[in-house]
Amino acid sequence: MKKDVILTIKSKFVNKYKSGYPLISKEAFINLNEATEEGTIIRLVDEKNKFIAKGYCGKQNKGYGWVLSRNENEQIDQRFFVNKLRAAIHVREPFFNSLDTNAFRIVNGEGDGLGGLTIEYFAGYYLINWYSKGIYHFREYIINALKELVEFKAIYQKKRFDVSGKYIDEDDFVAGERGTFPIIVKENGVNIAVYLNEGAMVGVFLDQRDVRKRIRDAYAEKKKVLNTFSYTGAFSVFAALGGAVKTTSVDLANRSLNKTIEQFSLNGLDYASQDIIVEDVFNYFKYAVKKQLTFDMVILDPPSFARSKRIVFSAEKDYKNLMKEAIAITEDEGIIVASTNSSSFNMAKFKSFIDQAFREANRKYQLVEEFSLPKDFKIIKEFPEGSYLKVLFIKKLS
Repeated sequence: MKKDVILTIKSKFVNKYKSGYPLISKEAFINLNEATEEGTIIRLVDEKNKFIAKGYCGKQNKGYGWVLSRNENEQIDQRFFVNKLRAAIHVREPFFNSLDTNAFRIVNGEGDGLGGLTIEYFAGYYLINWYSKGIYHFREYIINALKELVEFKAIYQKKRFDVSGKYIDEDDFVAGERGTFPIIVKENGVNIAVYLNEGAMVGVFLDQRDVRKRIRDAYAEKKKVLNTFSYTGAFSVFAALGGAVKTTSVDLANRSLNKTIEQFSLNGLDYASQDIIVEDVFNYFKYAVKKQLTFDMVILDPPSFARSKRIVFSAEKDYKNLMKEAIAITEDEGIIVASTNSSSFNMAKFKSFIDQAFREANRKYQLVEEFSLPKDFKIIKEFPEGSYLKVLFIKKLS
Protein backbone atom coordinates (compact mmCIF):
# COMPACT_ATOMS: atom_id res chain seq x y z
CA MET A 1 0.00 0.00 0.00
CA LYS A 2 1.43 3.35 -1.04
CA LYS A 3 1.94 5.83 1.75
CA ASP A 4 -0.12 9.04 1.62
CA VAL A 5 1.86 12.13 0.65
CA ILE A 6 1.41 15.16 2.91
CA LEU A 7 1.30 18.58 1.25
CA THR A 8 1.46 21.76 3.31
CA ILE A 9 -0.70 24.64 2.06
CA LYS A 10 0.76 28.15 2.19
CA SER A 11 -1.18 30.21 4.73
CA LYS A 12 -2.64 32.61 2.17
CA PHE A 13 -4.36 29.68 0.37
CA VAL A 14 -5.71 27.86 3.45
CA ASN A 15 -9.13 29.54 3.49
CA LYS A 16 -9.58 28.88 -0.22
CA TYR A 17 -9.14 25.12 0.33
CA LYS A 18 -11.18 25.11 3.53
CA SER A 19 -14.07 26.72 1.67
CA GLY A 20 -14.11 23.95 -0.94
CA TYR A 21 -11.66 24.77 -3.75
CA PRO A 22 -11.05 21.41 -5.47
CA LEU A 23 -7.98 21.87 -7.69
CA ILE A 24 -4.60 21.02 -6.18
CA SER A 25 -2.55 23.74 -7.86
CA LYS A 26 1.21 24.01 -7.63
CA GLU A 27 1.52 27.58 -6.36
CA ALA A 28 -0.55 26.84 -3.23
CA PHE A 29 1.92 24.41 -1.64
CA ILE A 30 5.20 24.71 0.21
CA ASN A 31 6.58 21.23 -0.46
CA LEU A 32 5.34 20.00 -3.82
CA ASN A 33 7.33 17.04 -5.13
CA GLU A 34 7.15 16.58 -8.91
CA ALA A 35 8.26 12.96 -8.50
CA THR A 36 5.07 11.96 -6.64
CA GLU A 37 3.43 9.09 -8.51
CA GLU A 38 0.11 9.57 -10.27
CA GLY A 39 -2.79 8.19 -8.23
CA THR A 40 -1.02 8.70 -4.87
CA ILE A 41 -3.40 9.83 -2.12
CA ILE A 42 -2.48 13.34 -0.97
CA ARG A 43 -3.35 14.84 2.43
CA LEU A 44 -3.52 18.63 2.54
CA VAL A 45 -2.54 20.23 5.84
CA ASP A 46 -1.94 23.78 7.04
CA GLU A 47 1.39 24.99 8.41
CA LYS A 48 0.43 23.71 11.86
CA ASN A 49 -0.05 20.26 10.33
CA LYS A 50 -3.84 20.45 10.74
CA PHE A 51 -5.84 18.35 8.25
CA ILE A 52 -7.83 20.22 5.57
CA ALA A 53 -8.64 17.75 2.80
CA LYS A 54 -7.47 14.69 0.92
CA GLY A 55 -7.23 14.03 -2.78
CA TYR A 56 -5.06 12.38 -5.39
CA CYS A 57 -2.06 13.26 -7.54
CA GLY A 58 -3.20 13.58 -11.14
CA LYS A 59 -1.07 15.87 -13.25
CA GLN A 60 -2.78 17.64 -16.14
CA ASN A 61 -2.76 21.06 -17.74
CA LYS A 62 -4.89 22.52 -14.92
CA GLY A 63 -2.75 21.42 -12.00
CA TYR A 64 -1.29 18.70 -9.83
CA GLY A 65 -4.41 16.81 -8.75
CA TRP A 66 -7.88 17.11 -7.23
CA VAL A 67 -9.44 17.13 -3.76
CA LEU A 68 -11.81 14.18 -3.24
CA SER A 69 -12.82 14.43 0.42
CA ARG A 70 -12.80 16.77 3.40
CA ASN A 71 -13.32 13.93 5.86
CA GLU A 72 -10.00 12.83 7.37
CA ASN A 73 -11.21 9.28 8.03
CA GLU A 74 -12.94 8.65 4.69
CA GLN A 75 -11.28 5.92 2.65
CA ILE A 76 -10.88 6.45 -1.11
CA ASP A 77 -12.14 2.97 -1.99
CA GLN A 78 -14.87 1.19 -3.96
CA ARG A 79 -17.60 2.42 -1.59
CA PHE A 80 -16.39 6.01 -1.91
CA PHE A 81 -16.83 5.96 -5.71
CA VAL A 82 -20.19 4.15 -5.49
CA ASN A 83 -21.47 6.93 -3.22
CA LYS A 84 -20.12 9.70 -5.46
CA LEU A 85 -21.58 8.15 -8.62
CA ARG A 86 -24.92 7.41 -6.95
CA ALA A 87 -25.27 11.05 -5.88
CA ALA A 88 -24.31 12.27 -9.38
CA ILE A 89 -26.79 9.94 -11.11
CA HIS A 90 -29.55 10.99 -8.70
CA VAL A 91 -29.09 14.65 -9.73
CA ARG A 92 -29.63 13.61 -13.40
CA GLU A 93 -32.86 11.72 -12.67
CA PRO A 94 -34.97 14.18 -14.75
CA PHE A 95 -32.71 13.52 -17.76
CA PHE A 96 -33.10 9.74 -17.44
CA ASN A 97 -36.88 10.30 -17.41
CA SER A 98 -36.92 12.60 -20.46
CA LEU A 99 -38.86 11.38 -23.49
CA ASP A 100 -37.07 13.53 -26.07
CA THR A 101 -33.42 13.62 -24.84
CA ASN A 102 -31.26 10.57 -24.13
CA ALA A 103 -27.73 11.99 -24.33
CA PHE A 104 -26.35 13.88 -21.33
CA ARG A 105 -23.53 14.05 -18.78
CA ILE A 106 -23.87 12.08 -15.53
CA VAL A 107 -20.55 13.02 -13.89
CA ASN A 108 -19.04 16.46 -14.45
CA GLY A 109 -15.62 16.33 -12.83
CA GLU A 110 -15.15 18.63 -9.85
CA GLY A 111 -18.84 19.63 -10.03
CA ASP A 112 -19.62 16.14 -8.74
CA GLY A 113 -16.57 15.93 -6.47
CA LEU A 114 -14.56 13.83 -8.94
CA GLY A 115 -12.09 16.19 -10.61
CA GLY A 116 -10.35 14.70 -13.63
CA LEU A 117 -13.29 12.49 -14.64
CA THR A 118 -16.42 12.89 -16.74
CA ILE A 119 -19.03 10.27 -17.62
CA GLU A 120 -21.65 10.69 -20.34
CA TYR A 121 -24.76 8.71 -21.23
CA PHE A 122 -25.78 8.00 -24.82
CA ALA A 123 -29.03 6.00 -25.15
CA GLY A 124 -27.95 3.11 -22.92
CA TYR A 125 -24.21 3.46 -23.54
CA TYR A 126 -21.82 5.09 -21.05
CA LEU A 127 -18.62 6.93 -21.94
CA ILE A 128 -15.91 7.59 -19.33
CA ASN A 129 -13.34 10.33 -20.02
CA TRP A 130 -10.13 10.06 -17.97
CA TYR A 131 -8.18 13.33 -17.84
CA SER A 132 -5.11 12.14 -15.93
CA LYS A 133 -3.21 8.97 -15.15
CA GLY A 134 -4.00 9.78 -11.53
CA ILE A 135 -7.76 9.29 -11.85
CA TYR A 136 -7.19 6.34 -14.22
CA HIS A 137 -5.37 4.70 -11.31
CA PHE A 138 -8.84 4.27 -9.71
CA ARG A 139 -10.41 2.86 -12.90
CA GLU A 140 -11.47 -0.50 -11.43
CA TYR A 141 -13.27 1.17 -8.52
CA ILE A 142 -15.01 3.60 -10.88
CA ILE A 143 -15.97 1.06 -13.56
CA ASN A 144 -17.22 -1.37 -10.91
CA ALA A 145 -19.21 1.41 -9.23
CA LEU A 146 -20.86 2.25 -12.55
CA LYS A 147 -21.65 -1.44 -13.17
CA GLU A 148 -23.21 -1.70 -9.72
CA LEU A 149 -25.44 1.36 -10.15
CA VAL A 150 -26.74 1.30 -13.73
CA GLU A 151 -27.94 -1.02 -16.45
CA PHE A 152 -25.97 -0.50 -19.64
CA LYS A 153 -25.61 -1.78 -23.17
CA ALA A 154 -21.88 -1.04 -23.05
CA ILE A 155 -19.26 1.11 -21.35
CA TYR A 156 -16.62 2.89 -23.42
CA GLN A 157 -13.70 5.10 -22.35
CA LYS A 158 -11.43 7.84 -23.68
CA LYS A 159 -7.98 8.31 -22.20
CA ARG A 160 -7.09 11.99 -22.48
CA PHE A 161 -3.87 12.03 -20.51
CA ASP A 162 -1.12 11.87 -23.09
CA VAL A 163 1.85 14.04 -22.03
CA SER A 164 0.69 16.78 -24.40
CA GLY A 165 -2.88 16.54 -23.06
CA LYS A 166 -4.11 14.74 -26.18
CA TYR A 167 -6.34 11.69 -26.51
CA ILE A 168 -4.63 8.26 -26.53
CA ASP A 169 -5.94 6.36 -29.55
CA GLU A 170 -6.72 2.71 -28.79
CA ASP A 171 -9.68 0.36 -28.50
CA ASP A 172 -12.10 2.24 -26.25
CA PHE A 173 -14.43 -0.65 -25.39
CA VAL A 174 -14.60 -1.51 -21.66
CA ALA A 175 -17.62 -3.72 -20.86
CA GLY A 176 -21.00 -4.95 -22.09
CA GLU A 177 -21.63 -5.67 -25.77
CA ARG A 178 -19.74 -3.73 -28.40
CA GLY A 179 -21.98 -1.17 -30.05
CA THR A 180 -22.80 -0.99 -33.75
CA PHE A 181 -22.00 2.58 -34.68
CA PRO A 182 -23.35 5.08 -35.16
CA ILE A 183 -25.81 4.88 -32.33
CA ILE A 184 -28.65 7.33 -32.85
CA VAL A 185 -29.40 9.49 -29.81
CA LYS A 186 -32.14 12.05 -29.35
CA GLU A 187 -31.60 15.64 -28.23
CA ASN A 188 -34.81 17.61 -27.77
CA GLY A 189 -36.42 15.32 -30.33
CA VAL A 190 -33.61 15.68 -32.91
CA ASN A 191 -31.63 12.63 -34.10
CA ILE A 192 -27.84 12.76 -33.71
CA ALA A 193 -25.34 10.10 -34.83
CA VAL A 194 -22.76 9.25 -32.17
CA TYR A 195 -19.57 7.18 -32.53
CA LEU A 196 -17.95 6.04 -29.28
CA ASN A 197 -15.19 4.15 -31.13
CA GLU A 198 -13.71 6.79 -33.44
CA GLY A 199 -11.14 8.83 -31.56
CA ALA A 200 -11.57 11.60 -29.02
CA MET A 201 -14.69 13.31 -30.34
CA VAL A 202 -17.95 11.38 -30.57
CA GLY A 203 -20.03 13.58 -32.91
CA VAL A 204 -21.77 16.04 -30.62
CA PHE A 205 -20.82 18.45 -27.84
CA LEU A 206 -23.49 17.96 -25.19
CA ASP A 207 -22.77 21.27 -23.44
CA GLN A 208 -24.41 23.21 -26.32
CA ARG A 209 -27.79 21.44 -25.97
CA ASP A 210 -29.73 24.46 -24.67
CA VAL A 211 -28.21 26.75 -27.30
CA ARG A 212 -29.13 24.45 -30.19
CA LYS A 213 -32.71 24.21 -28.91
CA ARG A 214 -32.96 27.98 -28.60
CA ILE A 215 -31.71 28.51 -32.16
CA ARG A 216 -34.30 26.06 -33.48
CA ASP A 217 -37.20 27.32 -31.38
CA ALA A 218 -36.71 31.10 -31.47
CA TYR A 219 -34.18 32.32 -34.04
CA ALA A 220 -33.85 30.22 -37.20
CA GLU A 221 -37.14 30.68 -39.01
CA LYS A 222 -36.76 32.21 -42.51
CA LYS A 223 -33.08 32.97 -41.81
CA LYS A 224 -29.92 32.37 -43.82
CA VAL A 225 -27.59 30.77 -41.27
CA LEU A 226 -23.79 30.44 -41.35
CA ASN A 227 -22.37 27.84 -38.96
CA THR A 228 -18.58 28.18 -38.62
CA PHE A 229 -16.27 25.55 -37.06
CA SER A 230 -19.33 23.39 -37.71
CA TYR A 231 -17.86 19.96 -36.77
CA THR A 232 -20.74 17.53 -37.57
CA GLY A 233 -23.24 20.29 -38.32
CA ALA A 234 -25.51 19.95 -35.28
CA PHE A 235 -26.23 23.71 -35.10
CA SER A 236 -27.08 23.65 -38.82
CA VAL A 237 -29.50 20.74 -38.39
CA PHE A 238 -31.30 22.49 -35.52
CA ALA A 239 -31.47 25.71 -37.57
CA ALA A 240 -32.89 23.84 -40.58
CA LEU A 241 -35.48 22.12 -38.38
CA GLY A 242 -36.37 25.57 -37.03
CA GLY A 243 -37.25 26.76 -40.53
CA ALA A 244 -34.00 28.32 -41.76
CA VAL A 245 -34.16 29.18 -45.47
CA LYS A 246 -30.65 27.80 -45.89
CA THR A 247 -27.71 26.76 -43.74
CA THR A 248 -24.03 26.97 -44.63
CA SER A 249 -21.68 24.81 -42.57
CA VAL A 250 -17.93 25.50 -42.73
CA ASP A 251 -15.20 23.38 -41.11
CA LEU A 252 -11.59 22.62 -42.02
CA ALA A 253 -11.76 18.89 -41.20
CA ASN A 254 -12.43 16.58 -44.15
CA ARG A 255 -14.63 14.33 -42.03
CA SER A 256 -17.06 17.22 -41.44
CA LEU A 257 -18.62 16.78 -44.89
CA ASN A 258 -19.85 13.18 -44.51
CA LYS A 259 -20.65 13.65 -40.83
CA THR A 260 -22.83 16.68 -41.58
CA ILE A 261 -24.57 14.91 -44.49
CA GLU A 262 -25.31 12.06 -42.08
CA GLN A 263 -26.85 14.35 -39.44
CA PHE A 264 -29.12 16.09 -41.99
CA SER A 265 -30.21 12.76 -43.48
CA LEU A 266 -31.04 11.26 -40.07
CA ASN A 267 -33.59 14.03 -39.59
CA GLY A 268 -35.25 13.73 -43.00
CA LEU A 269 -33.62 16.90 -44.32
CA ASP A 270 -32.30 17.26 -47.86
CA TYR A 271 -28.59 17.93 -47.36
CA ALA A 272 -28.20 18.84 -51.03
CA SER A 273 -30.22 22.01 -50.45
CA GLN A 274 -27.73 23.12 -47.77
CA ASP A 275 -24.13 24.27 -48.25
CA ILE A 276 -21.52 22.08 -46.54
CA ILE A 277 -18.04 23.45 -47.12
CA VAL A 278 -14.67 21.96 -46.13
CA GLU A 279 -12.46 25.00 -45.79
CA ASP A 280 -10.51 27.07 -43.31
CA VAL A 281 -13.11 29.34 -41.66
CA PHE A 282 -10.77 32.35 -41.89
CA ASN A 283 -10.45 31.86 -45.66
CA TYR A 284 -14.21 31.50 -45.94
CA PHE A 285 -14.77 34.87 -44.25
CA LYS A 286 -12.52 36.53 -46.84
CA TYR A 287 -14.37 34.72 -49.64
CA ALA A 288 -17.76 35.82 -48.25
CA VAL A 289 -16.66 39.47 -48.11
CA LYS A 290 -15.30 39.28 -51.66
CA LYS A 291 -18.51 37.72 -52.99
CA GLN A 292 -20.65 40.07 -50.85
CA LEU A 293 -22.37 37.15 -49.12
CA THR A 294 -24.35 38.05 -46.01
CA PHE A 295 -26.23 36.03 -43.40
CA ASP A 296 -29.10 36.66 -40.98
CA MET A 297 -27.41 34.52 -38.34
CA VAL A 298 -23.74 33.65 -37.86
CA ILE A 299 -22.74 30.97 -35.33
CA LEU A 300 -19.18 31.29 -34.01
CA ASP A 301 -18.10 28.35 -31.87
CA PRO A 302 -14.34 27.99 -32.37
CA PRO A 303 -12.15 25.66 -30.33
CA SER A 304 -10.30 27.58 -27.61
CA PHE A 305 -7.10 26.75 -29.50
CA ALA A 306 -6.77 25.71 -33.15
CA ARG A 307 -4.00 25.44 -35.69
CA SER A 308 -4.33 25.35 -39.47
CA LYS A 309 -1.57 25.56 -42.06
CA ARG A 310 -1.41 29.34 -41.88
CA ILE A 311 -3.13 30.37 -38.67
CA VAL A 312 -2.81 29.64 -34.97
CA PHE A 313 -6.05 30.68 -33.25
CA SER A 314 -6.27 31.27 -29.51
CA ALA A 315 -9.65 32.41 -28.16
CA GLU A 316 -8.07 34.73 -25.61
CA LYS A 317 -5.91 36.49 -28.20
CA ASP A 318 -7.98 36.26 -31.35
CA TYR A 319 -11.72 36.14 -30.56
CA LYS A 320 -12.12 39.88 -31.04
CA ASN A 321 -10.76 39.70 -34.60
CA LEU A 322 -12.88 36.64 -35.38
CA MET A 323 -15.89 38.61 -34.18
CA LYS A 324 -15.05 41.50 -36.52
CA GLU A 325 -15.00 39.05 -39.45
CA ALA A 326 -18.48 37.86 -38.43
CA ILE A 327 -19.83 41.41 -38.04
CA ALA A 328 -18.76 42.19 -41.62
CA ILE A 329 -20.99 39.49 -43.13
CA THR A 330 -23.99 39.68 -40.76
CA GLU A 331 -27.07 41.52 -42.01
CA ASP A 332 -28.27 44.55 -40.03
CA GLU A 333 -30.66 43.34 -37.30
CA GLY A 334 -29.08 39.90 -37.75
CA ILE A 335 -27.90 37.70 -34.89
CA ILE A 336 -24.38 36.52 -34.07
CA VAL A 337 -24.20 33.55 -31.70
CA ALA A 338 -20.78 34.00 -30.11
CA SER A 339 -19.56 31.03 -28.10
CA THR A 340 -16.34 29.98 -26.40
CA ASN A 341 -15.34 27.01 -24.25
CA SER A 342 -12.13 28.64 -23.06
CA SER A 343 -11.76 28.49 -19.27
CA SER A 344 -8.91 31.02 -19.29
CA PHE A 345 -11.29 34.01 -19.12
CA ASN A 346 -14.74 34.71 -17.67
CA MET A 347 -18.00 36.04 -19.14
CA ALA A 348 -17.15 39.68 -18.31
CA LYS A 349 -13.88 39.40 -20.26
CA PHE A 350 -15.69 37.65 -23.12
CA LYS A 351 -18.21 40.50 -23.30
CA SER A 352 -15.31 42.95 -23.45
CA PHE A 353 -13.97 41.17 -26.58
CA ILE A 354 -17.39 41.53 -28.20
CA ASP A 355 -17.63 45.20 -27.22
CA GLN A 356 -14.16 45.94 -28.58
CA ALA A 357 -14.93 44.18 -31.87
CA PHE A 358 -18.09 46.24 -32.45
CA ARG A 359 -16.31 49.47 -31.51
CA GLU A 360 -13.47 48.75 -33.94
CA ALA A 361 -16.01 47.82 -36.63
CA ASN A 362 -17.81 51.08 -35.84
CA ARG A 363 -21.13 49.26 -35.36
CA LYS A 364 -23.69 49.17 -32.55
CA TYR A 365 -25.09 46.00 -31.01
CA GLN A 366 -27.46 44.64 -28.41
CA LEU A 367 -26.87 41.63 -26.15
CA VAL A 368 -30.08 39.64 -26.45
CA GLU A 369 -29.45 36.47 -24.41
CA GLU A 370 -26.65 34.58 -22.71
CA PHE A 371 -26.12 30.92 -21.91
CA SER A 372 -23.70 28.90 -19.84
CA LEU A 373 -23.54 25.16 -19.12
CA PRO A 374 -26.75 23.11 -19.07
CA LYS A 375 -27.99 21.57 -15.79
CA ASP A 376 -26.35 18.15 -16.30
CA PHE A 377 -22.95 19.88 -16.41
CA LYS A 378 -22.99 20.47 -12.67
CA ILE A 379 -20.64 23.14 -11.37
CA ILE A 380 -19.72 24.40 -7.89
CA LYS A 381 -19.41 28.03 -6.87
CA GLU A 382 -16.01 27.35 -5.23
CA PHE A 383 -14.55 26.57 -8.67
CA PRO A 384 -15.72 29.27 -11.09
CA GLU A 385 -13.26 28.03 -13.74
CA GLY A 386 -15.51 24.98 -14.10
CA SER A 387 -18.17 27.17 -15.72
CA TYR A 388 -16.20 27.34 -18.95
CA LEU A 389 -18.97 27.71 -21.57
CA LYS A 390 -19.97 31.26 -22.49
CA VAL A 391 -22.55 31.91 -25.23
CA LEU A 392 -23.97 35.30 -26.25
CA PHE A 393 -26.77 36.01 -28.72
CA ILE A 394 -25.91 39.43 -30.14
CA LYS A 395 -28.04 41.58 -32.44
CA LYS A 396 -26.14 43.74 -34.93
CA LEU A 397 -28.07 47.00 -34.96
CA SER A 398 -28.66 48.96 -38.15
